[in-house]
Amino acid sequence: MSDATAGESPSGRLRVLVYSSNAATRAQVRSAVGTRPDPALGDIEYVEIATAAVVIEHMDAGGAALAILDGESSPVGGLGLAKQLKDEIADCPPVLVLIGRPDDAWLADWSRAEAAVPHPLDPIRLGRAVVDLLRQRSVHDAGISRSR
Repeated sequence: MSDATAGESPSGRLRVLVYSSNAATRAQVRSAVGTRPDPALGDIEYVEIATAAVVIEHMDAGGAALAILDGESSPVGGLGLAKQLKDEIADCPPVLVLIGRPDDAWLADWSRAEAAVPHPLDPIRLGRAVVDLLRQRSVHDAGISRSR
């Protein structure tokens, strides 16, 4: 397995895709999580995307360790996009969806996302969810490399 398929950029950073049609939401995610939310994971490199078509392009190409998708994006919401990615991409990386309110958690379940964080974004909750998902992905990737 190459570094790109393991979710690392050529520089060795974990690549996290952040999708929202709202630039302020993308900036809020970056600011809340930071570039090194857990020393054991290393640095994060963000790929900010404003359209669903580009998300699909990046995810098809591989190389993302995690995708954070805004359920409030338009015209394509992150929840439907998460479901599409999970249905269409073999070994899809973990997906975290940003939902409009806590009561929308059932939609996150439907989308097959591994985690959901409601708006307004709580930096501690978002950071914790991102770290948990990246740790799970690291354990998953290590298992694949050992089995080859």
